[in-house]
Amino acid sequence: MKFHDTFLSGLMTALLFAPVEYTSAFSPHYHHHHQQQIIRSIGSSSRPLTITTTCTVSQSIPARVSCSTCLFAAAVNKEKGTIQILMSDTGGGHRASANALRDAFDELYPGQIEVDIVDIFTDYGPFFPLNSFVPIYKIMAEYPILWDITYKSGATPLGLWFNELMLEIFCFEPFKECMSRASGNTDGRADMVVSVHPLTQDIPLKILNYLDSEGKSRTQGRTTPFATVVTDLGGAHPTWFNPGVDKCFVPSDALNRAARDRNVLPEQIVQYGLPIRRGFWSSSSEGGGVKSSSSAAAGGGGGQKNFWEDWLASMTGNNNNNINPRKETRSGSGAGKDKLRNTLGLKPNLPTVLIVGGGDGMGGIIPQAKAMGEKLSAKGAQDGKTYQMVVVCGNNQNAKQVLSSFDWGENVNVVVNGFVNNMDEWMRSSDVIVTKAGPGTIAEASICGLPCMLSSYLPGQEEGNVPFVQEAGFGTYSGNPVTIADTVSTWLSSPEMLSTMKEAALAAARPSATLDIAGDLATMLFDHKKKLAQTSSKSKQIDTNELVPQ
Repeated sequence: MKFHDTFLSGLMTALLFAPVEYTSAFSPHYHHHHQQQIIRSIGSSSRPLTITTTCTVSQSIPARVSCSTCLFAAAVNKEKGTIQILMSDTGGGHRASANALRDAFDELYPGQIEVDIVDIFTDYGPFFPLNSFVPIYKIMAEYPILWDITYKSGATPLGLWFNELMLEIFCFEPFKECMSRASGNTDGRADMVVSVHPLTQDIPLKILNYLDSEGKSRTQGRTTPFATVVTDLGGAHPTWFNPGVDKCFVPSDALNRAARDRNVLPEQIVQYGLPIRRGFWSSSSEGGGVKSSSSAAAGGGGGQKNFWEDWLASMTGNNNNNINPRKETRSGSGAGKDKLRNTLGLKPNLPTVLIVGGGDGMGGIIPQAKAMGEKLSAKGAQDGKTYQMVVVCGNNQNAKQVLSSFDWGENVNVVVNGFVNNMDEWMRSSDVIVTKAGPGTIAEASICGLPCMLSSYLPGQEEGNVPFVQEAGFGTYSGNPVTIADTVSTWLSSPEMLSTMKEAALAAARPSATLDIAGDLATMLFDHKKKLAQTSSKSKQIDTNELVPQ
């Protein structure tokens, strides 16, 4: 028997019958991904399992970026908890982030965490405009000057003070009703609260102070864990950052600095990346966005044997895989991309641009697609080549109807879609993406290695995303449809340029961020429940002692 086989047998025996401390230098996702494998391996054991981890990541991330792994014991014991996620549908990113976190909890701790996602302003806002933020947002997004005025005035000291005052006066009671409601299958309110919206920090924290202190104070007394997960990327409104939170998860260096400027302490800040949709990270999906070191080494198969062998290799330094776990994504290349294109009804081997208008269909998608189609058709006729353009119109049915009626010519193959639920597959089948500067789309594109042609942005909120992409070297910005078409056609005709930008995109990608954030949040949740259980146990012990005859 080989040495490593003997070693693994002994290691498995130790895992089953003795407490173990396990230290890993794997990527955060690698650790979370194999958590369930380890749990299944020791599922019959009643012995405690203690885990510590050290995670090596890019030195460009200054904040704490260690992944949480003390959840193993909780997972083995099948501890359960409830989390309420507060958001508002002002743009697609907030709900998408909430859903991503819910899916990550299901992936890492199936059946253990019940999530209550609530659009607190729409469902509990007392009157207009507090209960109409979603339609108001859509109007202002159509007229950026309105958004610019509202955003910037609300970021001034006077604007911040007025916002906090109005929300506390009018929203405290209805929001308290929301946060007091039964969560999941329990009779009590949520064990933990998470915010994924800039306007759900100050008031929820005051409400938790009030609830936890039994109505004695709005400024102190909170014991319920509260965390903010910032869903912007290159810039963010000051209301995102409140020093009263337990943890503030930020996706970039710029927002790390912004949080500190708002007096959030370094030990409160955690920097991983943006929470993104399951298709871009789940190991169980067909085109999963993240692969662990073991699954990559095995050609995507994974499995316990490869996990333990990789673990041993990492401990002994005998690891020849040379895999960067943060870059190892299924970005779609070669035969895999052609197979995916066939599945989607696209033509293989054609330079392909993807134009997206977001779930709400905003962003001037008709003139962009028209200019792009005309440019690629003309260039194809000139070069004797054929190009391909995919347009995703979202819920903009008018755009879909108009673009579907065009005669695009022989040198460009055009596919026009409405709303799609498999954006990860469309991205992985493309070579370039044209999109508004939404943070989620940029993060997902980087995971797929897609160069980004940014076509629009909301002033203030998305403005910082443009330099984020430009400085990282995987895209640029123009609001002119002709300039967009000229730029993209140049990229598509230069394989060398596409390759360089693809590598830059992958370098900026954070495919494991969703799982890392979910792991840390679950740690906070189960630590809180453990403390509550210990307090309850001590209280019962005191009560029992008082019954003993003196």
